[in-house]
Amino acid sequence: MKTKILITAVLTSLVMTAAAAQDGPKRPDFAAFDANSDGGITLAELQAHGEDRFANSDANGDGALSSEELIANADGRAAERATQMLERFDENGDGLLQQAELPQRDGQRMFDRIDADSDGIITQAEFEALAERGPRGEGQRDQG
Repeated sequence: MKTKILITAVLTSLVMTAAAAQDGPKRPDFAAFDANSDGGITLAELQAHGEDRFANSDANGDGALSSEELIANADGRAAERATQMLERFDENGDGLLQQAELPQRDGQRMFDRIDADSDGIITQAEFEALAERGPRGEGQRDQG
């Protein structure tokens, strides 16, 4: 059975972290994902981190993210992407994103791509390699 991860876990956890060195302390580091501090990130830890980020972003605790909640900690392009995300995935038109409205991604496939030695754990070195090559594997873009 394939394990699924919500797109928010992917976007807010891995993809956003890939730029951590350039975007400052707002982005989580390796330790934020390594919940048991054993020096590796498992798929379960990655999923839990994404679920926690969703819950922490849900300021009023209603189980949905408003545009204000989506962009509360975002700036520049991230705020624009959050607004686009809301417009794209708000299937019921209530102006909020419920987890059920977010598309499912094959988390195992993404996890396997990051886990270079296929041991089921993302090491700090593999995590840093993701940051170096960027979330899509093409290397960091020029920031100037």
